[in-house]
Amino acid sequence: MNAIKLYHFPLSGHSHRAQLMLSLLGLEPDIHFVDLANGAQKSAEFLSINAFGQVPVIDDNGTIVADSTAILVYLAKAHDPSGQWLPADADGAAQVQRWLSVASGQINNGPCRARLITVFGADFDPKDTIERAHAVLQVIEKHLVGRQFLVADHPTIADVAAYSYIAHAPEGNVSLEDYPNVRAWLARIEGLKGFVPMPATKAGLVV
Repeated sequence: MNAIKLYHFPLSGHSHRAQLMLSLLGLEPDIHFVDLANGAQKSAEFLSINAFGQVPVIDDNGTIVADSTAILVYLAKAHDPSGQWLPADADGAAQVQRWLSVASGQINNGPCRARLITVFGADFDPKDTIERAHAVLQVIEKHLVGRQFLVADHPTIADVAAYSYIAHAPEGNVSLEDYPNVRAWLARIEGLKGFVPMPATKAGLVV
């Protein structure tokens, strides 16, 4: 069986989610760099595997999955015999889905967008975006009181989905100083076997 192909852009937190999950599962993908700056994601070749023209995409020996959270679900179902990363019980699965929605919603509209402004020059309102980032961080900070991870007593794909943009929030001028529980949670993820970091930029706050 060939290695899973990962279509990837290193500074994309969405791409990092997929790369991190693959590594945590002990899988070594065949990484295909997608040059977003030069529009490679809009090429006919790339659009044939993701009509939305976005990274990441994986090709698992002919099974093509696009969208970072969909990839997390797929990898957990297809490559995690332990069942750790995506609980099978109704409540556990629902709680994971809740945090996947937060990753695609509040985290995307806060920490992710704040970083898009500083790193990529995106045209969002910095003040509003930073306020949104702190709003979701405040919720997560309270949620993590007495918890090691977002859903269970072990990491799940919910933690992977939330990690990348929160860890790099300072690059979007979003300080994590007031969130000790969040910082401790980030450190626990970074201490997992197979953790791989997303490249840092010099944008935003000096930390």
